[in-house]
Amino acid sequence: MSDDRYQKGMKNLKKMNPDSYRDLEKLLNSIAPDMARYIAEFPYGDIYSRPGLDLKTRELVTVASVTTLGCAQAQLKSHIHGALNVGCTPREIIEVIIQMAVYAGFPISINGLIAAKEVFEERNEEFEK
Repeated sequence: MSDDRYQKGMKNLKKMNPDSYRDLEKLLNSIAPDMARYIAEFPYGDIYSRPGLDLKTRELVTVASVTTLGCAQAQLKSHIHGALNVGCTPREIIEVIIQMAVYAGFPISINGLIAAKEVFEERNEEFEK
């Protein structure tokens, strides 16, 4: 079962953000190699593979959630890349982050918008102002 979960996870990660996962895997290999496998298996193999939501919707929800944490900028940027890779537009991502101001506060939403801007600029993504 574990290999199946891992393969499902890797299939989703290849669509969403394979570079980010490879970087994380390299980082964790020297201290906690099992953690990278857990990440591939559980969130991406079990949860992201469930029926009911497409990857685009799942990434928008994840961007919203990680934005509200307010302390996970690297993960937020990774999921913004993933959202773009599965068909989200910069405008959709911006709107989701703005909406989080209602639930998590303006400072957290502003930090999320700054992270999004950095990702868009890195990727040369056009976004409406």
